[in-house]
Amino acid sequence: MSGTLAEFKQLVNAEEYFEFFGLAYDAKLVNVNRLHILQKFSTLIKAIDTDSLTELEQLDRYQAALQQAYDTFTTSSALDEKLFKVFNDKPQNVVLLSEIGSD
Repeated sequence: MSGTLAEFKQLVNAEEYFEFFGLAYDAKLVNVNRLHILQKFSTLIKAIDTDSLTELEQLDRYQAALQQAYDTFTTSSALDEKLFKVFNDKPQNVVLLSEIGSD
């Protein structure tokens, strides 16, 4: 990896992130899970405390976070991870079978 933090901040799509960090990836896996990988990556990098890190250390941690996000979806599915609000919201005006008790 020879990029800078300024270059990192200009990246837009998943493939650019993988190429920036020099990480190998399966294009088919990324195409199917693109938004989920990026959401997981975003969550992971927000948790990194960058106050005491050099730019290189920060980018190294971002690289590890992207690899972790990608690896998550090699063994799990979007439904398993439920990263987006829509997966966690209970539908309104719907009674689930699990909520119906038998007396």
